[in-house]
Amino acid sequence: MSLPEVSVRRFVFAVMINLIIVLFGLISVNRISIDRSPDIDFSLISVTTILPGANPDVVDSSVTNIIEGAVNSIPGIDDVRSRSAPGVSNVFIQFLLEKDLDIAFNEVQSKVGQINSELPDEAKTPIISKIETGEIPIIWLALRGNRTLQDLSVYAKNVVKRKLETIDGVGSVVIGGEQERNIRVNLDFDRMSAFGLTVQDIVMAFRNEHIKLPGGFLIDNRKEDLLKLDLESHNVEEIEDIIITYDQNRAIKIKDIAEVKDDVKDLRSLGRFNGDPSIGIGVTKIRGENTVEIIEKVKAKIQSDIEPTLPAGMTLDIGTDDSSYIYELISGLGQNIFFGFIVASLIVLVFLRSYSSMAIVSITIPVSLFGAVFIMYAFGLTLNTMTMLALLLLIGIVVDDAIVVSENIHAHQEKNEHALEASILGAQEVSKPVIFAVLTTVAAFLPLLMVSGNTGKIMRGIPMVVIPTLLFSLIESLLVLPCHLSHRVKVADEGVSKNNRWSLLRLWHCLQTAFAARMDNFIHLYYAPFLERALALRYLSICVAVGIFFITVGLMMGGWVKFQFFPPVEGDNVAAILTLPQGTPASVTRDAINKLEGSVLQMRKEIDQDRTEEEGSVFRHVLASVGIQPYSKMQQEGAGKFIPDISSPHLGEVHVELTASELREGFSSNDLANMWRTNTPHIPGVEELTFTASIFSSGEPVNVQFTGRDFDRLREAAARLKQHLITYPGIQDISDSFREGKREIKMEIKPDAENLGLTQSDLGMQVRQAFYGEEAQRIQRGRDEVRVMVRYPEAQRRSIGNLETMRIRLPDGKEIPYEEVADVEWGRGYSTIQRVDRKRAINVTADVDIAKGNTTEIINDLDANFLPQLMEEFPELAYTWEGERREQQDTIMGILEGYPLALVIIYALLAIPFRSYLQPLIVMSAIPFGLVGAVWGHIIMQLDLTILSMFGIVALSGVVVNDNLVLVVYINRQRELGLSLLEAVKKAGMARFRPILLTSLTTFVGLVPLILEKSVQAQFLIPMAISLAFGVMFATAISLILVPAGYLFLEDLKTLFSKAALQEK
Repeated sequence: MSLPEVSVRRFVFAVMINLIIVLFGLISVNRISIDRSPDIDFSLISVTTILPGANPDVVDSSVTNIIEGAVNSIPGIDDVRSRSAPGVSNVFIQFLLEKDLDIAFNEVQSKVGQINSELPDEAKTPIISKIETGEIPIIWLALRGNRTLQDLSVYAKNVVKRKLETIDGVGSVVIGGEQERNIRVNLDFDRMSAFGLTVQDIVMAFRNEHIKLPGGFLIDNRKEDLLKLDLESHNVEEIEDIIITYDQNRAIKIKDIAEVKDDVKDLRSLGRFNGDPSIGIGVTKIRGENTVEIIEKVKAKIQSDIEPTLPAGMTLDIGTDDSSYIYELISGLGQNIFFGFIVASLIVLVFLRSYSSMAIVSITIPVSLFGAVFIMYAFGLTLNTMTMLALLLLIGIVVDDAIVVSENIHAHQEKNEHALEASILGAQEVSKPVIFAVLTTVAAFLPLLMVSGNTGKIMRGIPMVVIPTLLFSLIESLLVLPCHLSHRVKVADEGVSKNNRWSLLRLWHCLQTAFAARMDNFIHLYYAPFLERALALRYLSICVAVGIFFITVGLMMGGWVKFQFFPPVEGDNVAAILTLPQGTPASVTRDAINKLEGSVLQMRKEIDQDRTEEEGSVFRHVLASVGIQPYSKMQQEGAGKFIPDISSPHLGEVHVELTASELREGFSSNDLANMWRTNTPHIPGVEELTFTASIFSSGEPVNVQFTGRDFDRLREAAARLKQHLITYPGIQDISDSFREGKREIKMEIKPDAENLGLTQSDLGMQVRQAFYGEEAQRIQRGRDEVRVMVRYPEAQRRSIGNLETMRIRLPDGKEIPYEEVADVEWGRGYSTIQRVDRKRAINVTADVDIAKGNTTEIINDLDANFLPQLMEEFPELAYTWEGERREQQDTIMGILEGYPLALVIIYALLAIPFRSYLQPLIVMSAIPFGLVGAVWGHIIMQLDLTILSMFGIVALSGVVVNDNLVLVVYINRQRELGLSLLEAVKKAGMARFRPILLTSLTTFVGLVPLILEKSVQAQFLIPMAISLAFGVMFATAISLILVPAGYLFLEDLKTLFSKAALQEK
């Protein structure tokens, strides 16, 4: 028994299938997580090692190099990248996607464990971590008020953080600009010398006092009490009374040789919110949790538990909030889905001329979408930008097979066949082409699963939603639709019965009838004669179609149609990202950030004074940061690129949140970024200053990475490239990744000192303890640990003279001045040392103003002309494209690998029902003209082609063949019924004109709302919709002529070869 027969004869079974799909869909809608972007598996493991006080050279040679060598032999590695910075080593191991990350983690853990003994004694235990997207905060809060930053920091950590951590689903709460407490033991050099003490003596005194031991049990007849020996010092007074040594029976205490202060650590980061000093509080969620739900819980917690208890004068503001973006996205795409559904339903009603048919066919859309949501929930997908786009793309596609089945059943019913038999026969006739049409569409989406790189990870949600949804629509069309259509009232009866009751329906019925008559007239008076003429001139028709294709390809190759891999997606944010020279103190960075903040606040004042109260401000918040760059990190990780947490006083950022785009007409974020760039005063010493208005970035538009052994040659090559980039129009914000480090004093021990037993290691340790300091103790205060740092006070660490007069202890206990045991040589090291696969690397980056230049053209020119010549001058170096270009290469390579396979699968799926090797080629002739329609669609809409346009063209390949498949099947059937070749082709063209036009129109109009969408959240999705919508319409127009002509052309070839074979005989 076939599926249509089961549907019609087992009515209850078919209805139950529908209800089950809807029920599971409704349950899933309430449970599925809603997110801003897909959860991305970076396939990345990091190894972080702290080596306090070490410069990048030392970190690189004594830590990074050893770890790289250990992990390099692990199978399944894509590349190993490292970053050696002052006091910290980061090694990032990128694995291939097919590598199981849990196994990789264990292998890395094992390899690093084997070389732990080779690391310096001062190095902390390496921290090994799997990188996940859940680490990005989904909401940032700003705590400010008439308090010191220290008071705000304490309240944020001890009160706000603890309350937020109690919320179910919250992963972690991070504090930005936190003022950590520190107990400083500032040693007095002269008094220490008088008692013959060294820093090591003071440290050992602390460690001898820092004791907690079990003391046993005190037992009486009724209870047992635990005894604990606690010799730990907890406050300044207790620390001051710690005994270091004895001098002539007199105890020498800490207070005799040092000043003890309970204070905050050296200022390294701070934040401002709308011009006021503030502490940032970021909330992350547990992976898989609902972003919107967690943010709502956070807001509720603030309103009910945090705000009512805030001290007077203190406020807690919401800075950035992912839920607002998600609400706007879901609202916009949700409206597009709804309008697409309504318009597609109206198109179906106009063509099928039956309310019941329209309702039955249109119900396929929500049922299939409910099935899609259930599949998403079952496979752990979230409702995000990509999956919402997939649902929107499906609006017009899922009804195609339902329309084909419904229209054929309708044709049988019009022949006065019994309703049940008409439904069974009508569905059975088209079941094979419908099944294979769905399978070809599924095959066309498969290459999107094979795309590598971060773009592939982000886009993978589209085929993962589309493919199962198409299968649900197939079940709906063949198992559910026939049973409903078998109980439908005939079109004529339906119209008459209702016309007697409502005049509006009578009018609508008249319009439908008039439209149907006009459509029939068009088919008979225009299309049929044109088709007949085209068939008579079939060779000319094919040549014209091929000519149109080559003209379109010529427009692309000639640069008339521009291509951008991933154009900047304008958002409701503008940011200025600042980098000053390594070693710049936080106070200097703060002054630079104040200039950026001041210029944008002045812009705000000037713009807002010309706006009415109803229009409101263009700006929502201005958030300034010193020491961190949170928006830059969020922007790049939103595009699937992992950025390590870097905190340093020379970094800064000002991030401006704007009102929604529809509320600030005339002020795009790009315009505001350019205005800000122009109005910002000169900032002395700046190494990099970038103004960005993009929601997220797939990487820098221009990013060339040079690798090699000779670092001086790397710098020279980078300088040459930077100088050349200036010549291109639109190039801006040129920089490279090399940053000069702080000034360094290199210590060289004298031979006489070595003869006295002093080693380089002893010298280095004593200098490090005095100037960097030594952690002597950690004191537990509640949930926090406070470090006790022993070192010279700042006044005795300022000049080279302080170093030269410092007393160095020899092995025999004697002390002599530093200048007698070692020489001092000034130099400058590196701020960081980058390596890729163990080679030194420098990246040269630049942004491109798309209004003045084209990224693809610039990169192609560099690749073809400048870079090959540069490599001839620097043969020992190599270069690779990073950033957007590398992402583009990875993505396009994935498409080029997957697309031919998809075409082969489509060909095989078509050959099976046709039992022919040639007829699938007729059906697939529509694919090139889908490309033509997509390109001309972009020209009409005045948009550049993007990678999403390419994804649309790939997916289009399976959609455009569907109508051709049914058309060729119809021709074959007419020939089997005895019609001549020419008559069968003409009859098939006329008979299938209406359903072909209907399926194409529903696909097109289902995407029109997205194409016309103005919200910033949807702009980067529009190119894919244009490719699908215009590709389908153009391919349809061509196919209604080209497929019949191609069918006759192949028959002509068969006849020609048959005659040639007979003549040979």
